[in-house]
Amino acid sequence: MTGENFAATGQLLGTVVAVQANFYRVQLDQEDGEIREIRKIREMREQDPPHLPHPPHPLLLLCTRRTRLKKIGQQVMVGDRVVVEEPDWAGGRGAIADVLPRQSELDRPAIANVNQILLVFAVADPPLEPYQLSRFLIKAESTGLDVLLCLNKSDLITQQEQQQISDRLLSWGYEPIFISVKNGINTDQAAKYLSNKITVIAGPSGVGKSSLINSLIDSLGLRVGEVSGKLARGRHTTRHIELFELPSGGMLADTPGFNQPDMDCNPEELIHYFPEARKRLAVASCRFSDCLHRDEPECVVRGDWERYEHYLEFLDDAIAHETQLHQQADPESTMKLKSKGKGQSQYEPKLESKKYRRISRKTQLQDLQELYRDEE
Repeated sequence: MTGENFAATGQLLGTVVAVQANFYRVQLDQEDGEIREIRKIREMREQDPPHLPHPPHPLLLLCTRRTRLKKIGQQVMVGDRVVVEEPDWAGGRGAIADVLPRQSELDRPAIANVNQILLVFAVADPPLEPYQLSRFLIKAESTGLDVLLCLNKSDLITQQEQQQISDRLLSWGYEPIFISVKNGINTDQAAKYLSNKITVIAGPSGVGKSSLINSLIDSLGLRVGEVSGKLARGRHTTRHIELFELPSGGMLADTPGFNQPDMDCNPEELIHYFPEARKRLAVASCRFSDCLHRDEPECVVRGDWERYEHYLEFLDDAIAHETQLHQQADPESTMKLKSKGKGQSQYEPKLESKKYRRISRKTQLQDLQELYRDEE
């Protein structure tokens, strides 16, 4: 059933903007009948406050999930469109009765119905790292969503340096927006791309994601951290996923910052996440349909494009990840992945199952009793 059909029946519709433990903050649609009545009361109260009672909480309810949804395994995610029943306006509570079909779904971060990804990096403090940027871009491309690239702190570099970065990224297939949250440069231009869409903002820590959100939503006031002097990296300030309503319409999801996204995509699909490689494959094809574009003959992708070396490294990571999944799924596998500390890991032989376990005392007594019976 579509959202329009639900709205026609008079049921309350809303969007889950935050999840905490077993509770869900739901922002209700302003078009619903009951919400319109509440808004009218609010407007009248503003005109003549002394003669009208204080209205109930109009748009945000703290909800639980119906037991029926739990029994059928229906997960409720941030970004889900939901049906709310039994609203308690005075207490600001309700219950989620149903979840509408999702248009899109992300695993990391766990969020539904996203339209695009806003990738934020800094051109300085911390310095722009091409390899790290490339890794984030590939992760964003793998979602199948539109990717918007913003480069913050543009006030810290010269126009010549900015042009060099722009030309380089254009060769990658991206047209970045250079912004400066501190000086208010081009933030209004970035805001235009976010209107009436659900956008996930992502990027490494310390590049100014929280500052950008604060500039787009004045009343928010997210906590902002400083860049570490020794590591030239930002400190994590975002701890959970939450949707924030934009003044121009649409919603923005802040996500916890991380420095190295996992390369968990399919090795055969990886090449299609590089726009410059997609151009080559659009006009020609490799000799082999399962070409991984390394040493295969008559490969149309392998060549002198800048990010080819990035592709080879990411390919090794993707193959290693796929191998690990296969070995975890195979109980007869003789190898296991063991962490060696400091982010290093390696495969080691797996001991035979139960072969080196100590026999329990109960089993030993049972064996003795069987032995006595046999002797008798």
